[in-house]
Amino acid sequence: MKKKNLLKKLSDELKKEFFDDLLPYWTEFALDEKNGGFIGRATHYSEKIYDADKGIILNARLVWAFSALYKEFKLPELEVAARRAYDYLVKFFLDHEYGGFYWMTDHKGNMLDDRKHIYAQAFSVYGLIEYYSAFGVDEALILSQKTFSLIEEHASDKENGGYFEAYNRKWGAIEDVRLSAKDKNAPKGMNTHLHILEAYTSLYKYAPDEEVKIRLESLLNIFFDHIVNHSGTSLNNFMQVDWVPSSDLISYGHNIEAAWLMCEAAEALGDQALLNRAQRIAISIADDVLENAIDPDGALINEADSKGIHDPNKDWWPQAEAIVGFINVWEISGDEKYLEAAWNIWTAIKDMFIDAEYGEWHEKVSRDGKPYIMDKIRSWKAPYHNGRTILEVIRRADKVFTKKKVLEG
Repeated sequence: MKKKNLLKKLSDELKKEFFDDLLPYWTEFALDEKNGGFIGRATHYSEKIYDADKGIILNARLVWAFSALYKEFKLPELEVAARRAYDYLVKFFLDHEYGGFYWMTDHKGNMLDDRKHIYAQAFSVYGLIEYYSAFGVDEALILSQKTFSLIEEHASDKENGGYFEAYNRKWGAIEDVRLSAKDKNAPKGMNTHLHILEAYTSLYKYAPDEEVKIRLESLLNIFFDHIVNHSGTSLNNFMQVDWVPSSDLISYGHNIEAAWLMCEAAEALGDQALLNRAQRIAISIADDVLENAIDPDGALINEADSKGIHDPNKDWWPQAEAIVGFINVWEISGDEKYLEAAWNIWTAIKDMFIDAEYGEWHEKVSRDGKPYIMDKIRSWKAPYHNGRTILEVIRRADKVFTKKKVLEG
């Protein structure tokens, strides 16, 4: 099979997965008919837990996903879902007194955790600006810009660059700034910076503004100079205020995700020098992932460190992001090994991750492909990674074949 035809086949199969599985799962099953919005938790067996708490990450990602998918497919059920998610986000997660978005509510929308984690604020910007792009709702644009201003006012490190991690409701300092219990309690984290990068890229793309451009360019250079390691093959995950790394953890999923998001940011900025640098790093990261993280079944293991493999399991989201990351470096380099890698990952997803019985994708499988019994919906499990992969592959395939038709025509 010709490699470009492989991309077309991948696009067609991902589109089928969207219509057959993810679309009905998230626009029909995931509704919370009792409390409003969307369910906060569904079990491995897709049983709804109506009294589960609801997190900002899930809800902001729902706003983004439904809006972005609507722009591609123009389905009325996606518009309904996007508006439902947006209304819930603004009504229950937005802090109308101090600005920004709460971390957690209970199932009825009562605030439980009022932390202002910058990771969450970034995802709020990401969802809000995508909603504005899809539906032209000015309130969403204003909220995204206000949240950007709050991030810059409270979290920006004016001396060393970059952003601090988390605050209390009134934007005061807190001691524990971790995103989760597994994370290191460091003042600066790669993960937060990565999602500020994608949020600011979209904000600049859909609402061009000089200040956003300045901050986006600064952040991209911080990735180049401090977050990407000296060899250009991996990301530093946790850092001190002055960017000295405080961990040797290697997260292969974040590496390959960042590889294409840095290119996207440089493209949005329209700076060829930045794009050239981002593309060189993207290729180096992709080669490192191919060499060290891909198993014979085609899927990525999760993590390593200086001692070797740290987490040999395979989560769903690194697989999704690696498909885009490898296609991106294939587009840059023309080397067909990257497109083959993307296809092999999709084959592994079909074999190990898609749950034909209960719907959606398994969150985690063991190294030999056996699914863990884990929730299908929770604060960190949304149609963001797999939904975005579907969109990116469809758009990139359409671009390739539209160009091919023009040249042949």
